Amino acid sequence: MLDAKQLRMERKELFEDLFDGIIPKRVPIMANLPIEFCMQYSNLPLAETQWTLEGIEEALDKACQMTSADYYPSAFSRYPAHLQILGSRGFVMGSNGFIQHPEVTAMDASEYDEFIKNPYDCLMEKVLPRLYPELNTDPIRRSIVFAKAFKAYYDYIEAYAKIDQKLIEKYGFHTVPRGTFAGATTPFDFISDFLRGFKEIALDIKRCPEKIIEACEAALPLQIKKGMPPIPSKYGHTFIALHMGTYLRTKDFEKLYWPTFSKMVHALAEAGQPSLIFCEHDWMRYLDYLQDLPENTRLYFEFGDPKLVKEKLGKKHIISGFYPITYLKTATKEQCIDKAKELIDILAPGGRYYFTFDKTPVTLDSINVENYAAVLKYVVENSKYDNAGEKAASEKISAKTPIKEEIPEFKSKYYMSWNDYKEIHSDIDPKLEPLMAAKLQTYEDMVFRMLALLV
Repeated sequence: MLDAKQLRMERKELFEDLFDGIIPKRVPIMANLPIEFCMQYSNLPLAETQWTLEGIEEALDKACQMTSADYYPSAFSRYPAHLQILGSRGFVMGSNGFIQHPEVTAMDASEYDEFIKNPYDCLMEKVLPRLYPELNTDPIRRSIVFAKAFKAYYDYIEAYAKIDQKLIEKYGFHTVPRGTFAGATTPFDFISDFLRGFKEIALDIKRCPEKIIEACEAALPLQIKKGMPPIPSKYGHTFIALHMGTYLRTKDFEKLYWPTFSKMVHALAEAGQPSLIFCEHDWMRYLDYLQDLPENTRLYFEFGDPKLVKEKLGKKHIISGFYPITYLKTATKEQCIDKAKELIDILAPGGRYYFTFDKTPVTLDSINVENYAAVLKYVVENSKYDNAGEKAASEKISAKTPIKEEIPEFKSKYYMSWNDYKEIHSDIDPKLEPLMAAKLQTYEDMVFRMLALLV
């Protein structure tokens, strides 16, 4: 039996081989368990526990004992305190304790031009006060509200980080290197999710498609900045969940969605940061587009044909997903294991594959926990490669169209780079400048990261 430190090194090697284009010893496993699931698994009340965090370490510990995942299983969660302080309309805790995203519209169609002129300025001045009404007040009150929200947000970040690190070391999980993770949204999804909403964007596609195109281009620098972590690395990733693409007609996808989505993923890759893209719903009609993304993009599929995906994308990109989480509730343990074997047989040959389910189990009653654990245990024990250490299957596929385009630098009067700061404060002691620059820029970026997660 390996100790936690040895196990962590083995798991690290699995993922690094995968990302280096080498056949690993076996198929790596990345299977997330949301905070809400972990609370339910330990019989903790959802709403109260999210506020107090009482018992949360024990709940996460219990979930870690149940899983055989190689990657630390705790998934991203939203924190209630700063949302309550801000009076959030876009993220609201329901009576069941889940924080949900209701349909909202925070930008009028007549405001496209203002958004296009400078998206971040528009967010700060118009969108955020509408989504978070506690900011829609006088400057003094707004400052106090934001100060409380900022403190609350990073208190939760720190509390979870301490628990996560303890459990990672205790159970030998792998996770991305520090400073190499980020999240972003495709420009079209960004405009659809909170600014216009599902209903209004559907109308905009018909009445002002050119404005959507301009808005997507304008939002691109913001999303690239949001998706760029402090330390870009091929062993880290930027998570991008695709929302609206499959609901569009192909001609609208080609015109409105794909261009800035592609530019964003390429820009991140050129900076050394790969994207982990959750292809929500069924992306089979867009496989030729996904093929043109940078090599070793990580494509995580919800639905579709795994054989076709392996054939079209499996020699260029890293594939995961497809295992229907609902199967764990409706099928026998043997049938669940057979399904895992079927997907491994299809997707594992040649490497460039890690195992995960098609989505995370949000509620405890959405799966049979015994089946969940049995499937992951099966993958650990039955997905070893006979040709570990060899080069993974590879096929260079050239893009259909030139990708490199000039993307404007992210600029806003509400974001101050160190150079901007120096222009205002010309009396800085040159000896202190290197120390001050790093420290002050860190605080600037902390504010940016929090605000970027509010929309």
